[in-house]
Amino acid sequence: MRLTIALGGNAILKPGQKGTAEEQLANVYQSCQQIGELAASGHEIVITHGNGPQVGNILLQQAAADKIPALPLDFCGAQTQGLIGYMIQNSLLNVFKDKKINIHSSSVVTQVLVAEKDPAFEQPSKPVGPFFDKEHAQKMQKENGEKWIEDSGRGWRRVVPSPQPLKIIEKGLINDLIEKKRIVIAAGGGGIPVIEKENKLKGVEAVIDKDRAGCILAQNTESDFFLILTDVDNVMINYGTEAENALKEISISEIEKHLEEGQFGQGSMAPKVESAVKFVKEGGKKAAITSLGKVRDAVNGKAGTIIIEG
Repeated sequence: MRLTIALGGNAILKPGQKGTAEEQLANVYQSCQQIGELAASGHEIVITHGNGPQVGNILLQQAAADKIPALPLDFCGAQTQGLIGYMIQNSLLNVFKDKKINIHSSSVVTQVLVAEKDPAFEQPSKPVGPFFDKEHAQKMQKENGEKWIEDSGRGWRRVVPSPQPLKIIEKGLINDLIEKKRIVIAAGGGGIPVIEKENKLKGVEAVIDKDRAGCILAQNTESDFFLILTDVDNVMINYGTEAENALKEISISEIEKHLEEGQFGQGSMAPKVESAVKFVKEGGKKAAITSLGKVRDAVNGKAGTIIIEG
């Protein structure tokens, strides 16, 4: 099968870690061992990934460097695609060397088209970067026209638009690489959001949800199976109550009822479920939401929340 795998943040940086190069590379290598098993079994693989902590660190470094001009968010996203793509490529190469398998991978710095008139641009809502005090937030709002919010008593954070992804600009290149039996790493961090203006592409200050972009990537590469890897084995309903229940194989119609009931958090599980449903509803064979450790079992239908037609 052709698999698109969306790696969650814990595949790169685990809670409580400082985020050193050594920590991140060790985490990525562990993740790539799981992916290596799938590739060795003959599956074609496309990988996408989150980048939240990495972008946050770049923004923090920029804030501390008074004499160096700050770069816009689309530039920061591009930097993290290269950084994380390198770690995945390096780790996969070493995994395959250990297995004595001749499989290569390539990272594609990926632009993702969004609509200039997407309503999200009128209502920025996606927090990015580190926490600051109110004084810093007010300064940035006044000097740069940014929007900042107080976040749950932890400090002030910048919020940016989170528009819907429409298509992968580098679709043709990515598919060429897949046809050459390469593992492709693409649309990292949701991709670099671009709008089309006067027949040219222009990067914008926004963040695309990585799972929604992963769905578009899976569709644009005609993947059979879309896997969203997170920090839980299954999607839960009635979470945190005595009636808590893990969803296993489930139809689109059933899981959409749970969505309508508000069973899944809007800032956490809901975008993952919506992305998985969209993939299957629009022609994909199936999608799964599970943890990294269960990915091989999920591909074989033995683990995770697996969403099918119906």
